[in-house]
Amino acid sequence: MPQLLLFNKPYLVLSQFTEPTGPAGKTAKQTLAGFIDAPGFYAAGRLDYHSEGLLLLTNNGKLQARIASPENKVWKHYWAQVEGDATETALQPLRDGIELKDGPTKPARVSRLAHSPAPWPRTPAVSPSRAARSSWMDIAIYEGRNRQVRRMCAAIGLPVLRLVRYRIGDWQIGELQPGQQRRINIPMPDSVKTPNIAAVKSRGPSKTSRRH
Repeated sequence: MPQLLLFNKPYLVLSQFTEPTGPAGKTAKQTLAGFIDAPGFYAAGRLDYHSEGLLLLTNNGKLQARIASPENKVWKHYWAQVEGDATETALQPLRDGIELKDGPTKPARVSRLAHSPAPWPRTPAVSPSRAARSSWMDIAIYEGRNRQVRRMCAAIGLPVLRLVRYRIGDWQIGELQPGQQRRINIPMPDSVKTPNIAAVKSRGPSKTSRRH
């Protein structure tokens, strides 16, 4: 049976298992290999180096394609801390679809949040001066372009200070803390949608990751 691994990717970790080494034989950035020991598992989609939160990995190519393909309209949900005031007027272009260098985006689901929803502190934290003039928003998209949420927010004058993905389709990050993971069995229905799965704590970073 196909398996799905729910992983809370920490800040400043690549969504891949390998990183080219430098002249001294040292890796420049942390990778998934420092946290996950799961041969045959590959990420279903990506989460950029500076973003945090839910990353799905699977050992099944068909399931990977179903989750990652924009044609299946699997919504990806984020909490975004942006520099500036995320007013309803400012957010409306994201709901309408906005023009980026690689073409117009599909309409996003966006709402302003009254308070910070982030369930864990980030290291390093957003600077106090920038945090003081920031606001939080909830944004969901089903496209998978490179750094899309960041580029969309920048296009409306609200640069992203922190980005946390907390849900993909019906899979939620739940109580997983950065570096923790949970593995589940997945039947292969006609759709990737399954009943809500509240992730629970599994294991933290490996000894390798803690040395960085």
